[in-house]
Amino acid sequence: MNNIFNYDLIDLENILINNNYKKYNAKQIMSWIYDKKIYDFYKMTNISKELINYLNQNFNLFNIKLQKTEKSKDTNKYLFKLKDGHFIESVLMKHDYGNSVCISSQVGCNMGCAFCESGRLKKQRDLLPYEMVEQIILIQNSIKKRIDSVVIMGIGEPFDNYDNVMKFIKIINNPHLLAIGARHITVSTCGLVPMIEKFSNENLQVNLAVSLHAPNNEIRNKIMKINKVYDINKLISALKKYISKTNRRVTIEYILLDKINDSEKCAIELANLLKGMNVYVNLIPYNETSHLNYKKTKKVQSDRFYDILKKNKINVTIRKEFGSEITAACGQLRASEVEK
Repeated sequence: MNNIFNYDLIDLENILINNNYKKYNAKQIMSWIYDKKIYDFYKMTNISKELINYLNQNFNLFNIKLQKTEKSKDTNKYLFKLKDGHFIESVLMKHDYGNSVCISSQVGCNMGCAFCESGRLKKQRDLLPYEMVEQIILIQNSIKKRIDSVVIMGIGEPFDNYDNVMKFIKIINNPHLLAIGARHITVSTCGLVPMIEKFSNENLQVNLAVSLHAPNNEIRNKIMKINKVYDINKLISALKKYISKTNRRVTIEYILLDKINDSEKCAIELANLLKGMNVYVNLIPYNETSHLNYKKTKKVQSDRFYDILKKNKINVTIRKEFGSEITAACGQLRASEVEK
């Protein structure tokens, strides 16, 4: 049986037309689900009994279940159980300007970044579009507030699940479905160069974020396996082509790791690497985890790092810390459940 959250409006229109129903029925059905939050086909009062029976026999909703929630002042962490028994997680971040959700795109991750909890447990499989859509809807229903922005930066490498992630973006961006504006959607990659090139041809207003985390190949090779396949030179070249083609700014994610990548020398190298590029650097405080030996950079050092970038005319912010009092490091909650 098909999960209805796997389909955008055009998909459903085509399915209904091919089964001798009306095209406009698709918009009615999606309105019940996404606008009125009615998840029972039998309660959709403006469609025929025949169509309701067809829907009930061919489609279902909510194949993932909310297993556990951890809450802090500005962050909620959600653990979801999938139909096949696997676990994934999402994080809700409450900002002054709205609610942002960071979702997972895979069960586990094969990228193996040394500092990342998600990569400790290897990839089991890709998530399907509905499994990504349902993360948002279940969180939205839980807090009874609209989700304003979505970041695909949770467990998994989104560009390693490219087709499903592109389909997911299409669904949540559709004005008749979740209606999340393209500029409020961010997809993050650790640096899969061919996929960055492919993404530049999608003609989307979606934001691209790149997990760089080092200013040179020597450091990046030690903490990010992907750099041995697509090194910094190849990555920066791909980003320059992306920026030239799309005229869009790229966010550079840089987790500050104590005595690893946070020196003044690293800051100067990073500034030189990014000079003249249409980028924005997001310095991220590290969420420490008991399984990994990396430590958070001290505030005085992160401030110094920020100042050096700023003086070198690099657009930069230090991201507000989220969820340090809960298991908010990406993959922590899932790992604790799996390893019980």
